[in-house]
Amino acid sequence: MIWAVLLSIAMAVTLGSANRSTPIGSLEGQLLLNETCRETAAATSDASDVYDVDAKHVAASLNYARAIEHWASSSTQISACSFEPGTAMDVGIALRILGETKTPFAVKGSGHATNPGFSSTTGVQIAMTRFSDIVYNSEARTVTVGTGLIWDDVYAVLEPRGVNVIGGRISGVGVAGLTLGGGYSWLTNQYGLTIDTVQAFELVMPNGTVINVMETSRPDLFFALKVRFYARLCNLIHLFAWRSEQFCIVTRFTLKTSPQTQVWGGLITYAADAAHRVNTATVNFGANSTDPKAVIVTGHAYTLGQLLVTEILFYDAPAPPPGIFDEFLAIPSLIEDSIFNETLVTQTGALNYTSLWHPVFVAYEAEIFLPTLLNHSTTPSRAQPLMPLNIYFAWLSPYSDQLNQDAVRTSARTLQASAMNAGQNDIANAALYPNYAIFDTPLVNMYGANLPSLQAIKAAVDPEDVMGLAGGFML
Repeated sequence: MIWAVLLSIAMAVTLGSANRSTPIGSLEGQLLLNETCRETAAATSDASDVYDVDAKHVAASLNYARAIEHWASSSTQISACSFEPGTAMDVGIALRILGETKTPFAVKGSGHATNPGFSSTTGVQIAMTRFSDIVYNSEARTVTVGTGLIWDDVYAVLEPRGVNVIGGRISGVGVAGLTLGGGYSWLTNQYGLTIDTVQAFELVMPNGTVINVMETSRPDLFFALKVRFYARLCNLIHLFAWRSEQFCIVTRFTLKTSPQTQVWGGLITYAADAAHRVNTATVNFGANSTDPKAVIVTGHAYTLGQLLVTEILFYDAPAPPPGIFDEFLAIPSLIEDSIFNETLVTQTGALNYTSLWHPVFVAYEAEIFLPTLLNHSTTPSRAQPLMPLNIYFAWLSPYSDQLNQDAVRTSARTLQASAMNAGQNDIANAALYPNYAIFDTPLVNMYGANLPSLQAIKAAVDPEDVMGLAGGFML
């Protein structure tokens, strides 16, 4: 069996380059922005704060810097001010002001985005930092979490209770972006994508109204938030993520939990001469594995003039069954970092790419799941189970942006053509995974036949296109 591969383009990351911000603009425009910042500060409650770009106090300056900071320097811009809302009602007040004044803004969850301008702005930066509540309901077996959290925070609270959520696989990934973008997890084979486990959304609509969306109360919005496997119609971000056709801001999710035992897993690093054997083992695993507790990620990284091959092995139990990973373990390795007896492991075997980066870093990661991974929800467009392929480029110089972005696109086209020539014709029009999509990906390539329905919902709930002020992929 040859598995079809979903060729999704990961946005390139620019690291360590000087002054990646966009200029604020004219003096008149700056004065208008400043007035909007002051109006927001005056209108919202004491639970929230506004920090100016030229904050004089050290604490305010640090809070401003934290609010605009992103994991990737290419995604950080110098905003006129930052707004840290403390309540959903204050988010609504700010949205009304921003909409009335036509002020550009952006919404940041954890700041793990890489697409430039998708969670950053030269206008008003909304940072969801204060939405950090985690409330576990043992009777309903759900947890309600704020959209300013990273998954590490959620795992730490749930671990003593012996339960887990279907969340991020590496440390530092944000709750908001991963969920709204779909959310592949170490537990996806067993429970689906993160978006499949959402029971309710707390939303702030463009008119400032705060509502709770469930399938029974607002089926239109519930559909829009979950369509395809991961329709991201709201305005928060994740690793390699984008901010898509928005019509609201999500402030909280209510997620299903599942029992969690100890797990086994780790990272193996091989030399270049092991690549063929690792690739063969990956194909064999994808063709023969039927165990939903077993997941692998095969990576090929090129840096410092060298090719390194990596394999992340994961099993959702204290030890895997005999033989399941033997083909990988039999290949001579450079480094083998197996982790045993962990409970809620998000960074199991996560490769620290930062330590490897050189002027240019290139990596390809094939994520192997069972073909039944999409059987955990009735959301539309799940007939074709495809595996995500993460194409990852990083570089230091901002002058190389266009060159490397074009290289990413060319690489994706080349791989797709090669796969089709090998007989995988079913990927010709396969939907791309939004959380790995580069900034200029056409919406139809992600949502296909669902796009007209999403556009109709967008027009109904945001007729003034307030959320369009935030940039990103637009309906």
